[in-house]
Amino acid sequence: MTAKKPFSKARYLLPSCTLRHLQPEDASILGCALADLDPWLTLEYQSEGLHRYLSDPDHSLARFVIAVEDFTAGVVCVRHPWLKGSLLELIAILPPYQRSGLGREVMKWLEQESRITYRNNWILVSDFNQKARAFYRHLGYRETGRLEDLVKPGHDEFLLRKILPGKDPK
Repeated sequence: MTAKKPFSKARYLLPSCTLRHLQPEDASILGCALADLDPWLTLEYQSEGLHRYLSDPDHSLARFVIAVEDFTAGVVCVRHPWLKGSLLELIAILPPYQRSGLGREVMKWLEQESRITYRNNWILVSDFNQKARAFYRHLGYRETGRLEDLVKPGHDEFLLRKILPGKDPK
């Protein structure tokens, strides 16, 4: 019997949303939407670059649309494996759905999936993104390092880590 692979399902049903594999048509819409939101706006990401990130083949990157009913509410991208765990590369809840609990719900799912094989979750967050930093701190993530000028000169990224509870999976 083969062990379950994290982030391998095409669809996940969460209490208030569905996660489904991102399709090419989603990448264009989401790339445009993200380019107008922080942190991508401040970091000067262009919609074309975000579209490529969301659509180019990458077998270790799982990309999901966050859907509420039939509406796109956001996106989540997770690299697995990464440093004995998973790296949350991107999570975005679109403005009409913010402050609804979706971010917390998706993070809970992320931790459950990661826990299948490893106990570490990693996140990079921009120094100016105070709301995100507070959100992750509230969820138990701790800053473990600072990467100066990683994405854009004058802006640092913090590497966050959360060790998930329980014994190491076998």
